[in-house]
Formats: sequence, C-alpha cells, structure tokens
Amino acid sequence: MLQGRHVVLGVSGGIACYKACVLARRLVEAGARVDTIMTAAATEFIRPVTFEALTGRPVLTSLWEAGGALSHVRLGQEADLVVVAPATANIIARVAQGIADDVLSAMLLARTAPLLLAPAMNDEMFAAPSTRANLQLLMQRGAQVVGPAVGVLAEGPSDRPGRMSEPEEIFAVAVRLLSSQGPLAGRHVVVTAGPTREPIDPVRYVTNPSSGRMGYAVAAAAWRRGARVTLVTGPTTLPVPHGVTVVRIETTAELAQALDALLPATDVLVMAAAPADYAPADPASTKRPRLDGALTLTLHPTPDVLLGTQARRKAGSLIVGFALETGDAEAKGQRKLERKGMDLCVVNDATEAGAGFDVETNRVTILSRDAEPLVLPLLSKTIVAERILDAIEGRVRG
Repeated sequence: MLQGRHVVLGVSGGIACYKACVLARRLVEAGARVDTIMTAAATEFIRPVTFEALTGRPVLTSLWEAGGALSHVRLGQEADLVVVAPATANIIARVAQGIADDVLSAMLLARTAPLLLAPAMNDEMFAAPSTRANLQLLMQRGAQVVGPAVGVLAEGPSDRPGRMSEPEEIFAVAVRLLSSQGPLAGRHVVVTAGPTREPIDPVRYVTNPSSGRMGYAVAAAAWRRGARVTLVTGPTTLPVPHGVTVVRIETTAELAQALDALLPATDVLVMAAAPADYAPADPASTKRPRLDGALTLTLHPTPDVLLGTQARRKAGSLIVGFALETGDAEAKGQRKLERKGMDLCVVNDATEAGAGFDVETNRVTILSRDAEPLVLPLLSKTIVAERILDAIEGRVRG
C-alpha cells in the first residue's frame, strides 16, 4: 500500500524507541522506503544498526557523518512524510522554537514534507503547560499528532496521557496521511462485521462462529485510505481500529435498524457481517431451568438485511456483499450478487481449510456483473481486505 513512498523516521531519546523498531518494520513491509534519523540520546536506547537491519538503509545520527553535510536537508525535502516516534518533550520544544542543534532537529527545521508526531514522555511532562503550548504551536503550523495514550510508563502505571501510541496505530495514521488524495478520501464507508445473536432466553442465544476479523480488517483498511468509516459490529473481542466510528448491535433486527439510519449518507457499504439466518419464534423473558427437560425450539428466518437495504441506498453508492457458501460457491455468489443488487460479491467456501469463520486467513473470489471473477489465493485477512479495497477504489475511480 506504500509502494514507491518515501518516509523519514525520526527517533528521539526515550524508552519507547523499541516501538519505533516495530513501526519501521511495518512501514517497510507496506512497501515504503524508510530512512531513519536518530538523536544521540536515541542511540543510547537502540543501536543504529538495528534500524539499518530493519530498513536496509543507512541511519543518520550526526550532522558530521559521511554522506554529505546536506543529507538532513535532502531527506526532509524529498520525503513524502516525516514521522517522529517517539517525539520527546525535548524534541517537541526544540522544533517549536526553531532550534536546530543536531541532525534530527535540523532536518525538521529544513523539511518541506508533512510531519506526524507521536509524543512519548512522563505524564507530568506531557501535562506541563510548556509542552502543551509547544505541541499546539506545531499543530497550528500543520503537524499531525497521534497520541499519546494512557497506560504503563517506564516509572509505572498512569491514568494520564504520556505513553506512546502503539506502532500499528501510528502506522495507520501515517498511511492515511499518505493516502489523502486517494479515491476513498472523504467518502463515507460503512462496514458491518461479526455475528448477530438471537435470544432464546435472557442467557442463551442462537448465533454463529464469526469472529468479525474480516470486517474489522476492511474497516481499518478503508480508514487508512482516507475514508470516513463507520463500523457496525456484532459481539466480538477485537480491538476497534483507530479512527473508526463504532455502532454496536446484538440482533439481526438491530443491524437492519442501524443500517437504515446510515444508508442515506453512505457512499460505500461493505456487508461483511454474518447475521444469524434464524431466530427463535418465541424467546422467553426468564431463564428456562435445565430441570424442565428437553427443549424444542421453533426457528423463523430473520429478514435478509442486505436485500432490505435496496430502497434506502444513496444514489450512486457502491454495494459490496459477502457470500459464505458450501459447494458451488461461485455460482451461488453470482446469483446473490444479481438478486441483492450488489456491485461486488466476495465469495468463499466455508468447508475450505484456512477460510471462513474464526481464522486469520481467507481464500476469496471477488465477483462483479461486468468483469471476470478475481480469484485470490489463501491470504491473511488483512491482505484480503486490501484487495477488496483495491477493487472498490477501481470502481469509485471509474
């Protein structure tokens, strides 16, 4: 997703330097060319050779190193994005005041590239009026800021901000900044994810094994590409992707109601949820004791949520559905695509190893009405989500 993009990673001195290693690797895995600039204090926590090994690029640690006295200027002006993680109170103050007394602060003063800061420091240092004023000044000048978070600091637990955001969160914001001109930028994408639960009584329910991983991966990928994302989710244990607005539901009826409210302003709808197809006809208001013996349930079909969206869809919106089938999956998916008015249908076979519910991978075929099926190999759901977004962007762009 970052193929051909150039990112300069600035690393200042703090214990959170170890997280910058993970961030560097994540950027490289996404295809970016990453150049690292470290302060002298940062090299006391992590050796430069670590970043050189992770990025495959030499690391700049001094204004006086071989490679040219103007390397810091060139990097700050050639980069597509500059990320400083961790951004200590010291580097934030120096940049805010225009001080350029080492290679990182000099690069930041000379840069023309967009700037993303990930503050990391003691909670008292972050709360200090001078730090807040310096950070506010940099934001007024156009810098973007992610974090800091609340959590365990070097000196122990804290209930106030100071801890650097996790590498995956910083990565997501960086990708979004680099994708700000993409086809999905500013568009409202609604993604449904996870199972629904249909109550038998107050403590029992009918459901399915959906983990929500596929929908959550699509929501995260859409946000990284610049979209405004609403995730309508059934019960899961997954963390909410950064930047995404969440609407939580339990039953299939609640899913339909949530979509009914969102559809008039939805540009792209991705129906990755797995709503229960059947619900108990007469759910009990109190728990049925086991001592009552055998239990016979009458199950009625739940409404077809995707089919029911047709009258409420925004004109020109793009509709993506999912079809988890057993046997002849592609033919069944094609029929669903036509019947439910989808633009794309993502099909997979529930019986295939490594695909379907509650696994980290998926093997899908993306169907449309006007193109040959796109058959993907077994991939992680994160990569499958990117391929689905590629297909969506191709149609949004068209």
